[in-house]
Amino acid sequence: MLPQGDGERFSGYGVMACPFASGDILCHRRFPASSVGPAYTSVWHRDPEGEWRFYQDVPPLQACPRFFGSALTEASQAEIELVWTGPRAFDIAIAGKLEWQVSLAPSPATRVMNGIGSVMPDRLWRSPAVLGVMSSMAGPALGAGKLAMAGRAPNGQRFVANPLLIWTIPESRATIDGRDLGGVQQSKTQARLGDFWIPRRGLFVIGRAFFDAFDPARHAAVASKNA
Repeated sequence: MLPQGDGERFSGYGVMACPFASGDILCHRRFPASSVGPAYTSVWHRDPEGEWRFYQDVPPLQACPRFFGSALTEASQAEIELVWTGPRAFDIAIAGKLEWQVSLAPSPATRVMNGIGSVMPDRLWRSPAVLGVMSSMAGPALGAGKLAMAGRAPNGQRFVANPLLIWTIPESRATIDGRDLGGVQQSKTQARLGDFWIPRRGLFVIGRAFFDAFDPARHAAVASKNA
C-alpha cells in the first residue's frame, strides 16, 4: 500500500546491495505502490570501474533515476522478469543483459532489528534524528559499513528510507553480458549515491521510501549524466 504523507512515496521491497567477487554491485527495487506512476521494477548495476547503470520497466523519470540520475552513466527502460522460486529465493532477468539468482536468510542481527522495527511508532520512522541513531547502530551490527536512512539524493531531493524488515543475502549468482560475477563478497570500499550509502554486504529489505515533491527550481530533472 502507498504510505500516507506529503511528497513522493513508495512501498515495496528490494536488494539494498549485493556485492560480488568481481567488484560489481547489483541492487534491485520492486515498488508495487508508487505516487509518481505505475508499479515498477528496477535493477541497479555498479561496475568495477564505479560506473552506475539503472534499468527499469517504466520510463526512467517515473522510477529510481528520478532521484539518482545525476550520478548515473546510463538509465534504460527494459523488460525485467522477477520470479519468486521459494519463500526466500527469487530470480531476476533482463533479456540479453542479466541473469541473477538471490537467496535470503535471517541472522541474529536482522532478527533483533526486525523486532525493534515492528514496535516502533510511525512518527519515529519519519524522524531523521531517530533514523540517524538507527543507522549508526545498524551498519556495524549488520557488517554493512555506513548506512543512511535520511539525506539528499543526487538529483537534490531529500529522502527518508524505512527498512521495516531485513534479511541477509548469503548466496547469489549473476551474469552480466555473459560475464560471471563470481560469489557474494563484502565490498572492500563502500559506494554511495549522494547521501545514500550502498551496504558493503548483501541485504534485502521490505520497506518504504519518502522523497521531496519535485521542484524544478531545486531538483535536477535528469535520468543520467548523459541525458
